[in-house]
Parts: sequence; C-alpha cells; structure tokens
Amino acid sequence: MKIEKIQVLRGPNIWSISRKKLIQMRLNLEELEHRPTNTIDGFYERLKALIPSMYVHRCSPGVPGGFFQRVEQGTWMGHVIEHIALEIQTLAGMYTGYGRTRETKTPGTYNVVFNYVEEKVGVFAAEAAVKIAEALIEGSEYPLEEDIQQMREIRENTRLGPSTGSIVEEAISRDIPWIRLNNQSLVQLGYGKNQVRIRATMTEKTSSIAVDLAGNKDETKRILQEQAIPVAKGVTITATEQIKDAIRNVGFPLVFKPLDGNHGRGATINVKTEEEAVAAFEHAARISRKVIVEKFISGYDFRVLVIDNKMVAAALRVPAHVTGDGQATIQQLIDKENSDTRRGYGHENVLTLISVDRDTMDLLNKLNYTLETIPAADEVVYLKSTANLSTGGTSIDVTDQVHPENVFICERISRVIGLDICGIDIMAQDLTHPLTENGGVILEVNAAPGFRMHIAPSEGLPRNVAGHVVDMLYPYGKSARIPIIATTGTNGKTTTTRLIAHIVKNNGYRVGFTTSDGIYVQNSMMMKGDTTGPMSTEFILKDPTVEFAVLETARGGILRSGLGFGHCDIGVITNIQEDHLGISDIHTLDDLARVKAVVIDSVKKNGWGVLNADSEHCVKIGKQADCFIAYFSRNEDNPVIKAHCQKGGIACVYENGYITIKKGDWKLRVQRASQIPITFGGTVNFMIENVLAATLATYLWGFKTEDIKTALQTFVPSASQTPGRMNIFDFKEFKFMVDFAHNPNGYNGIKEFLSHIDSPQKIGLISGTGDRRDDDIRELGRISASMFDHILLRQENHTRGRTKENLIGLMVEGIKEVKPDASYEVLGSDTDPIAYAISLAQPGAFITTLSDAVDNAVEIVQNFQEKERLSPPTP
Repeated sequence: MKIEKIQVLRGPNIWSISRKKLIQMRLNLEELEHRPTNTIDGFYERLKALIPSMYVHRCSPGVPGGFFQRVEQGTWMGHVIEHIALEIQTLAGMYTGYGRTRETKTPGTYNVVFNYVEEKVGVFAAEAAVKIAEALIEGSEYPLEEDIQQMREIRENTRLGPSTGSIVEEAISRDIPWIRLNNQSLVQLGYGKNQVRIRATMTEKTSSIAVDLAGNKDETKRILQEQAIPVAKGVTITATEQIKDAIRNVGFPLVFKPLDGNHGRGATINVKTEEEAVAAFEHAARISRKVIVEKFISGYDFRVLVIDNKMVAAALRVPAHVTGDGQATIQQLIDKENSDTRRGYGHENVLTLISVDRDTMDLLNKLNYTLETIPAADEVVYLKSTANLSTGGTSIDVTDQVHPENVFICERISRVIGLDICGIDIMAQDLTHPLTENGGVILEVNAAPGFRMHIAPSEGLPRNVAGHVVDMLYPYGKSARIPIIATTGTNGKTTTTRLIAHIVKNNGYRVGFTTSDGIYVQNSMMMKGDTTGPMSTEFILKDPTVEFAVLETARGGILRSGLGFGHCDIGVITNIQEDHLGISDIHTLDDLARVKAVVIDSVKKNGWGVLNADSEHCVKIGKQADCFIAYFSRNEDNPVIKAHCQKGGIACVYENGYITIKKGDWKLRVQRASQIPITFGGTVNFMIENVLAATLATYLWGFKTEDIKTALQTFVPSASQTPGRMNIFDFKEFKFMVDFAHNPNGYNGIKEFLSHIDSPQKIGLISGTGDRRDDDIRELGRISASMFDHILLRQENHTRGRTKENLIGLMVEGIKEVKPDASYEVLGSDTDPIAYAISLAQPGAFITTLSDAVDNAVEIVQNFQEKERLSPPTP
C-alpha cells in the first residue's frame, strides 16, 4: 500500500458540513486491491486479537461486532484502515466515530476519511493505521501500545488545556465561532469587530496590573493585609543566610514557596527544622530568586473561583495520597490508585496519574518511609505537598457550603486585586464558618486559575464555570459574529465578490473581502495573490476592524482543507461550468457541483442561497438546499424563475433592459443595465449576470434598492476596482484590454464582448493552464481563432506539470481546427509580449491579453500608457 496524500480538513467540506475536523488520506492499495480481507489467511483472527475493542464498531450490519463480520466475510483494506485509525485514537483518549472510505476514479485508489480530535494525532493515526494493517497482513508483531502512548503525548503537547478547552466548548454550544491563534492557549472567540481573546483563563478584560499583583505573592499579601483580609504571617527571603531570621520571625512549622511560582511547583510544607528549611529554600529557589516563608496553617486546602466579581465555585483540594491496607507497599498502592479508570495521562481524564518525584520522596523521608514501606490499614500517606490536580490531587465540590461572609470576602478580594477571573486559595478547617471565626487565611490569589477541579470534581456537583466566562464576554444581546457573504462558482466570482463588497461599503460598513488577486480591508490591499482559500478567510475574520466579510471561495481551498468559516449568512454560486475538471478527483460537472454546493450547505437555516437559474447544476443544488433560496437569470421567462416566483419566491432578472427584483408577481426595478458601468452599456452578458447575483445577495441582506442602485452606478471597471477583469486602456490610436479569462466559458464571454467592438484589427495574446484537460486547452485555441485576426501565443507560467511546448502545441491544434490559415505567432521568452503586441497595432486596433499570459500585465500596460502621455507630440 502507498499513502499518496494526507489532507487535514478543518471546516465544512465535501464529506460533511457538521463534521469539520476530518483527515482525508488518498491511499493506493496496489496489489491489495485484489485481496479482500477474507482472502488473507489469519487476518481476521490477528485483527481481533490485536484490537479487540473494535467489537463495538457496528458498521453496515448495525450491531456490535458488525465490523468484524464485514472483515470475516471480506472487505477492502481501505475500509479496515479507516476503522483502525478511528479506534486507535479512541484508545488514546480521543473519542471518534465518523468515517468514510470511497474509491476514486483511479482504480485501486481510495479516499479514506475519518474524524480527529487533535489534527497532529489524526495524521499520526492515518500513517499508523496503514502500518498496523501491513503488520496484520504479514502476521508480524506490532507495538500498538507504543503508538497509543505517542498519540497521548502528541495530544498533550498540542491540545488546548482543560480550562481553555472548557471555555471553547461552551462557546461552541452557544454557536460562537472560535479560532486558535497560536499553538498554546491563545484563542479568539467571535469574528471581526465582535471578537474577544482569551489565553487560558485570562481574557482581554483581565488587567495586566492585576496579573502582576497576583504573580507577586508578597505584594498580594501586603495589599490584602491593608484591606483587613486574613493572610498567613510570612516574609520573603533571597539567600540561605536569611533563613534563621525567617524562622525566628515566623516560627515553625513553615511553608516555603517561590514568589513567582504556580501549580505548586517548588513548594514545601510543614517544615519543622532548620535543615529541612535549607532544603526547602533551595528547592523553591530553583523556580524563583525570591522565596516566601510563611506560617504553616493546619487545615484544609480550598480553592474559591470568582468570575466577573461573583463567586461561582468552591472546591476542597486533597493532595495525591494512598490509604494503607496493611498488606500492600506504597508503590503497590500507587499502582492500584493509578489503575482507577478516572485517572489518565495528563488531562485526558477527571484525575491525573500519580507520579513519584522529589516532593514525594521528601514527604516519605519525613515519615522515615520508602516506596517499599507497608502502611497500616486505613493510614493515609500523602504523596504531594500541594493539592494540584496536575500532580494527582483530587477535588471535592463545596460550592453550596460556603458561608455568605466568606463569599463576600472572596468577591471583595477579586475587586481589591482587580481580576475578572480570580482563583483564591484558602487554608481553613472549613468554609461553612467565617474565616474570621475559624482562623482560616488567604494563601494566594491566582490569575488564570485552573477550571478542571470545578468542571470535573472527583466528588460532588460539576460546575459549568466556563459558562460564567462566556456570559461575561458576551452578555445578553452582544453578537459574536459579523455578517458573511460567500461567493463561489466557475466564472465571475471575483467580480461578483468585489461588487458585493462595494455595495456593502457604500452602505456604511467596514468590509473585509478576499479575491483571487488579494485580500482587502475596506479600500486597502492587505495581501497580494490568489487568496480564495480558508487561510485568507481566517485573515479577514481575525481582523478586529472588519464589520462585514465578503469572501470569494474557490474550489481548490474547499478540496484542500474545507471552508474557513462554519456558516455564512448568504452563499452565492455564479455558475457551474466546465473548468478544473480532471483534477483532485473532480471529473464531471456533477463532481464540481458537489464541491460548490459546500458553500450553500454551509448557509445558516434562516440565511439565503443565491443561485443561477440558467445553470442546470445550480438549480439541482437549490432543490437540495436546507436554507432559503433565491434565483437570478438573464431570462425573465426562465421556467425555474417563473415556477419559483409563482410560489412567492424572490428572484433577480434582466428584463426590458433593467436589473429587476421579483417578489412573487411584483417587480422592483433597480437600474437600467446600460447605466451600470460594469456592463459596458449593457453589452456584456456575463457582467450582467454578475450584477444580478450581487444585487440579489445585497437585497436579501436588507439593503434598499435605492442604495444598491447608487453603488452599481459608482462601480467602474478599472484596474483599481476590477483588476484583471476587462480592464480597457485607451491609447491614442488603439485600445488594449487585460482580462484573466482562463477557461473556455471565460473566453466565450470575451468573444461575445469583442463582437460588439468595431475594430479593423483584433490581436489576442493568449496562454494555457497546465492542469486542464488536453481538449480544454485546445478549446482556448478554437475560440481564439474565431475572435482574433492575429494571435500571439506566449507561455510564461502555469505549466503545472506540462512543458511550455506542449501547451502551445495544443492551442495551435485548436486554432488550426477552426481556421487552418489562421494568423498566429509563438513568442519566445526573449520577446516582450506586450511591447511586441503594441508594435503590431494599426490605427483602431483592439489588443486583448487573456489567461494571465503576462505577469503584472495591468501595471505594464499602464506604464506604456504613461510613456505615451509624456512623449512629445509627433510633428
């Protein structure tokens, strides 16, 4: 078997709209295409023995053991690998269940698709599943546990922590979108101007001064003391020479902890001798130069969580420990405790595995114990000096037991320090009585406190503390989203996107939009290039100045990694025509329609799909859509339009020279096409289609027809507003047009326009694109032969696996099929194609360069135009 490609899908895709996180592996079975599982001796038995947990996979029989039935009866190896990839992720603590395996148009090659929780683990699972299957085929041993442990480690290194993850999950439950901004815990909730950022449990509302105060335990203690809040007596030292003074001033027993520490790192409790004090200081000093020495307060360790100045949870924290039975050693008791199914690696389960470290050995040494000591029955042996869950501690929810006075103290502390999310550590006998009565004290105030002890306590009621964070960030009535209009199609999507963005801008919004020539925010280009994929979409949605997103969404990005947004308000398909066929398993118009339909399928249920009624495949998509649908057409009498409007539907049509909105039997005329500059006086049909689509989309959003009309009149085809789209430059004796038409339908549109141009000499400068089918490239030649008097062929870029000679040869074949005596030239790389074309121009000539035949063609033509303007007049 051979893995040809692994793709990570991160958004709505051709396999699923709701399951955004999918691995798509293109797998060539090679000789195994002719060897189903029932023909491989012992494969079924070895698979059951290696991964018996796959019994729960129901597969097509729909019952437990269904997948094993399929293997025993005979199924293809791609199907088996899909199930292995799912199961090994589950065994590593990442529960998955969706998968599909489908043969491509290439016999023996399959797309194996399955969902993932962490994408790096998903990629690992794809590769490992193939290796596991190969080992099972060969009958060799396979170190499955090593893979599972490696997946756990990858997960812990890449996943969001439990606190950040809980906030993200709460946001998802409220349909709030999110974007991870780095490989740590920096996360954006919401889009554009409505975004907020969090990092772990700090938010953009968290005061940096408050974080600094909380990080400086000495300063925190001083401020709390000033506010009459009970704290433990203590001092801060920086050298061993100061230990004796600290002991004299504070008195045994003591606690040593680093000034800037967290998660209990470097802390030592119940220090009773000077020798222990020196060791404790050195341990803490590894974390922080300054070390706090405090009075050790007997009692229990409590954590109170305050969010937005309201107490929302409290937990009793118990350090990792074992309870003796009079028979087992401490190590055996630890092993038994770690076998608890609630304990797992890192943060995968409610509890964390207990590890043996320096802190553990110090505590045992104080008891004159070793790991081989057998504690008495019911004797509790503490293994950690702090109660952090990350070191194996447990938590018990006590939220409902906190005395009102203690609630007041904690909420007051959050205001005194200034934290919007505040974790308060308290040492006391209990929280059911006021701290002022039972001698309890505040040990620390924590910025970015962990949520795990509250959302998944070992005992007691889980508390949805993340919900309080989201309530604070998005109070009732505040939106997390910005409007999104997404445009796709074969031709016209860039111009339609730009026109929609222009209309939206004219209605007072700050617009971010993506196109095949760059990313724009309002009138400024942020990035140049073909920016129609999910990364470009994310660029716009991350921008905090953007109020409205208009996104050109191309086929390639959808196939590579899915959409860059979860859902949009309006989806537009301009048309579906033959282009890019034969690439990425897209061979027919039905295949292509399936890709384009992803945009319409992602429209929210009360949103609108805007479709071309003159395109058969667009109409098919409309019949299956799960949102409102509106159609546009250049023909008012199109049967689809008539049937749709008879049912009360909304459409936009070209009738009697007008761009017109139809609502049932009513007509709202927006503007005469001849008065819309981009239609070139109403002579360019494909531009009229673009206007229809943009008008309908913006009308459905809610803009008034008067405002749409004004915007249409001010959208002038030019290098600034429509770069590379019918940009016509006037020279003194000829005209030069630049257009990036690159497929037969685009060429036919230009041909129709040129039929209205009265010129004695029409010169075409053309090139091909290597990833098209042979006949698609020939067709460019055929169309060129029928619209140009003289053809210049030039191939600079876009060979994509072909040679320049091959592409030019195919176009020449097409030219000669239509006009054997056609006038054409093949330009070499040493010829400046635009300068040469201009040198051929006779008075009244009309030169056209198509298919991006020349890099920076617009700029080059503008430079020639400027030279002509500055040149002295001919005498």
